Amino acid sequence: MAPSTLATQTRTAELPEVADPSQVAPKDARELSKLFFQQLAVLEEGTVEYSYARNTLIEMNMSLVRYAAGRFRSRGPEEMEDIVQVGMIGLIKAIDRFELSREAEFTSFAIPYIVGEIKRFFRDTTWAVHVPRRLQEARVQLAKATEELRSRLDRDPTVKELSELMSLSEEEVREARLASNGYNSSSLDATLNGSEDGEAALQDFIGTEDTALELVEDFHALAPMIAELDERDRQLIHMRFVEELTQAQIGERLGVSQMHVSRLLSRCLARLREGMLTTS
Repeated sequence: MAPSTLATQTRTAELPEVADPSQVAPKDARELSKLFFQQLAVLEEGTVEYSYARNTLIEMNMSLVRYAAGRFRSRGPEEMEDIVQVGMIGLIKAIDRFELSREAEFTSFAIPYIVGEIKRFFRDTTWAVHVPRRLQEARVQLAKATEELRSRLDRDPTVKELSELMSLSEEEVREARLASNGYNSSSLDATLNGSEDGEAALQDFIGTEDTALELVEDFHALAPMIAELDERDRQLIHMRFVEELTQAQIGERLGVSQMHVSRLLSRCLARLREGMLTTS
């Protein structure tokens, strides 16, 4: 252990004080960690000594986080900062759950926690559209099964074949396929390759304005007003606008003249129109 790293004085009879835990060499960190874990097991949580032992363990083993994060260096420097921060959460969880009685190296115990936390971070944040965890996991399983069957059958597999290989129902396979669409997204302003003028955007080819949607709010506003009408007026409205009967047909059914039906309808519609104008 380098003199610059470990001071000769001790914090307790058995716990050395580390001047700069983050600079401890990995080999020395492994040996020192055993000593600090021994003390952590007997110290009372919440005490100054306990906090010192735990914090020192975290700083001494930061190299494990950097090692695990190195697997994802292709993500770029900005994202690497987030990966390291997430990896630190995994390290802290490993420290809090590790027991010397396991007779295992802390390094072997901690790496799966760190990598697992990083992968969980990717799973929860890299989807363009958030989907349930089970569907995120099913997407990975679906991709592997599709590739396996495609190489085996020399064609795209059917839903039934995927269902049998994945041990899922056909409906679950279809759901996983649909959820896969949420992994990536494209800008509506993105220029499409192969367009004749070279300037066509995705938004030019998908979706149109649905004027019927404007009626939804009106229907919701009308419903309670119609419910307040008396039975005869509700029946009249139903025959005219649901059954689409003519005024003459309504008159025959009610035993009144077409003129009388016209007056009744005009009165009902005027009442509903007034109510709609008031609510708006």
